[in-house]
Amino acid sequence: MQVTPVVWIVTIAVTIAFFVYEFFSHVRKPHEPTIAESARWSAFYIGLALLFGVGVGMVSGWSFGGEYFAGYLTEKVLSVDNLFVFLMIMSTFAVPKAYQQKVLMIGIVIALVLRGGFIAVGAALIANFSWVFYVFGAFLLFLAWQQAFSQHSSDPADGRLMRFVRRRLPVTEEFHGDRLTVKLDGRRFVTPLLLTVLAISVVDVVFAVDSIPAIYGLTSEAYIVFTANAFALMGLRQLFFLVGGLLERLVYLAQGMAVILAFIGVKLVFHALHVNELPFINGGRHVEWVPEIPIWFSLVFIGATIAVAAVASLAKTRAEQAVSSNTSSD
Repeated sequence: MQVTPVVWIVTIAVTIAFFVYEFFSHVRKPHEPTIAESARWSAFYIGLALLFGVGVGMVSGWSFGGEYFAGYLTEKVLSVDNLFVFLMIMSTFAVPKAYQQKVLMIGIVIALVLRGGFIAVGAALIANFSWVFYVFGAFLLFLAWQQAFSQHSSDPADGRLMRFVRRRLPVTEEFHGDRLTVKLDGRRFVTPLLLTVLAISVVDVVFAVDSIPAIYGLTSEAYIVFTANAFALMGLRQLFFLVGGLLERLVYLAQGMAVILAFIGVKLVFHALHVNELPFINGGRHVEWVPEIPIWFSLVFIGATIAVAAVASLAKTRAEQAVSSNTSSD
């Protein structure tokens, strides 16, 4: 895929422009977004992402277009998992809904910057060391196992970093609007809003480490990796307010993500064997009999897994609600 420096500069500039617009038009003035507002902007960003994918397919070929759509779907699901943890952090710190937009915006921008750094590192590793596919594949298989059995039991709001900050810095007991710091009696204090941002930043690092190897299992094009991540993060703020209640009903999302991560992990290991250069595996020669999983199959598999996880989750919660209502009526 031929991507000139000019295309990179324009893409990054447009991405920054979108976030700047978001801040000044929606976040700068604290308010709780309505469902209608969140739905409109979520639909806009999803539509924009799909339109971009069609453009990639028409300009660079549908093989790259398929890689983009598979990557975007995967990153979107991983981003929705972010929302579970964001929701827990917001609840722990009791952040008023009017101020949650600012926290989310800062968290999303930090996530994009972190992922940009990991994308650059990943691209350099892949370009110079074919064995890195083994490492990424094994890492994703480990994450898949962890995701399948994880209950998000650890609380980032009460982690070591938060305890360290509380010991070292003076923290106010209450919020002071949407300010991150405030001066009281001539002394500078940090507010709970800043602690919330720090907790979300820690989560951003973890999810960046998770997501970049996953998408590199679907494409080796850094431009596709970046744009898929950027579009997955765009609209995440609106999605938080739109599906906040629905998140608790997606009980099988973690298992669905585990299946996707395991699939990509296997795909990466297959690709590593196909381009093998390690002397202790097949004498340093490529393992030709190992199949390369086509991108169309990856796209179908990921889409089907998401659909099954969502339908199964909603069916289970609906059944549990029916049983609960029958029990209460008795």
